[in-house]
Amino acid sequence: MTSTINVNLPQQSYEIAIAPASLDQLGQSLANLKLGQKVVLVSNPVIFKHYGERAIASLKSAGFNVVSYCLPAGERYKTLNSIQKLYDVALENRLERSSTMVALGGGVIGDMTGFAAATWLRGINVVQVPTTLLAMVDSAIGGKTGVNHPNGKNLIGAFHQPRLVLIDPEVLKTLPVREFRAGMAEVIKYGVIWDAELFTQMEASKHLNQLRYMKPELLSEILTRSCQAKADVVGKDEKEGGLRAILNYGHTIGHAIESLTGYRLVNHGEAVAIGMVAAGQIAVNLGMWQQAETDRQNAIIQKAGLPTKLPAGVDIAAIIDALQLDKKVKAGKVRFVLPTQVGVVTVTDQVPADVIQQVLQGMQWMS
Repeated sequence: MTSTINVNLPQQSYEIAIAPASLDQLGQSLANLKLGQKVVLVSNPVIFKHYGERAIASLKSAGFNVVSYCLPAGERYKTLNSIQKLYDVALENRLERSSTMVALGGGVIGDMTGFAAATWLRGINVVQVPTTLLAMVDSAIGGKTGVNHPNGKNLIGAFHQPRLVLIDPEVLKTLPVREFRAGMAEVIKYGVIWDAELFTQMEASKHLNQLRYMKPELLSEILTRSCQAKADVVGKDEKEGGLRAILNYGHTIGHAIESLTGYRLVNHGEAVAIGMVAAGQIAVNLGMWQQAETDRQNAIIQKAGLPTKLPAGVDIAAIIDALQLDKKVKAGKVRFVLPTQVGVVTVTDQVPADVIQQVLQGMQWMS
């Protein structure tokens, strides 16, 4: 399972390197890019315990001066306060424009490290070393960085492309089952929006909900095809001017649910799964997609161990209100990514509020 995928961009192209044991080659990979000598490795205590020392040893063996800093684990710590701590580390260690921040962790660590790197000295190098499936196939790629505002997810951020994305599939062995399933939500998303063959492979697989039951060949396909899909879309639309908006499939309602539950009750992948179920049914109700197709999608979501109903106690009116805070709102209209066939979606702002309400009511838990 070794592959290299190029993210081709006008300003700064880079590689996604997928290889077992590549964590031990981190230092050499940075040396090959001829980056400056100062490196700040950012992680969280859980990930650092598993992989921090290996990453530091690799960097030091390649001649880098390395300091590490751990931020607390969890979406609720994805705040400007955490970024301030990274700025303090950067200042204390006198990082220069040639210096590098390395994000060793999941999507939260990747987003925060990327944002700190984007804004320190108006932009220094960042290298993404994702340790969760979700980060490997999605958040580590494409240069989206940022933190949450108390009233909305990722409202504060910047586009800042990494110099390298280094994916070591072996680190997934220590990933909790719930986090693996969260990553599968983004994989399913790629199947619906871009890659019908990936969708069919997941449909045919017996096991999607745990890594230990998944065939190595399928994991390889999931990583390479998902990363290729993200690279293709980002290469065509770096800053979400058009096509890249399709990567938000399931995220419109998903982000609202995350925000309303304080980033504690459901994780990002679970929220996206619920959002995809909603988007699929909205498309059916608007006559854009067949019920049989959304049933196929929902069957894969369930097979991956992901939720298909709204969290208990979440108010539908509050979800609809929260949609107005979504980053994709334009001229007061909420834009939805909706499927028209497996592998093809469209973006529309013509979704009546009563259709959204009707679909969400059908997704409530029965008491």
